[in-house]
Amino acid sequence: MNLTGTLEDDGRTLALGRRFAVPIEEVWAHLTESDRLARWFGTWTGDPATGRVAVTMNAEAEAGEPTDFRVVACEPPHVLAVDADDEYGHWRLRVDLAPADGGTALTLRQTELDPKDLPETGPGWEWYLDRLVAAVAGTEPPDLAAFDADYVPLSERYAALNRPDRPI
Repeated sequence: MNLTGTLEDDGRTLALGRRFAVPIEEVWAHLTESDRLARWFGTWTGDPATGRVAVTMNAEAEAGEPTDFRVVACEPPHVLAVDADDEYGHWRLRVDLAPADGGTALTLRQTELDPKDLPETGPGWEWYLDRLVAAVAGTEPPDLAAFDADYVPLSERYAALNRPDRPI
């Protein structure tokens, strides 16, 4: 399993990327339409026009309580930025989409990240983004067993990103 995340902004922003062989609008739909988002992350309810939606994650072992997500930026089909606070922390997320090689390039950034959280956060985003890739491709997304076997081992490498010598 490859580590794709990099640190920006003195280690306070984690950036990860993925490529898709589909048009940007298709990837956008998997980020913004509740039924498509459900295939890899969770569902949302509410009216995005109000600037808030309630997101219920569904890929975890146990469904959690809905979390209030504030829509910070929504510029279809290129930029989606949301903020949320839950029992796991402070989430400042931005997804940028751009046409690339006849398909779409996605960059996810989590800003205001506490570097001590990298060993858990990095592998989690790798897993979720691979689930998104599978959802867009119409294939079976990685499950929790794959997370434990393939993604958790990335924790040490993510921890190493935070060290000054960065021995990756």
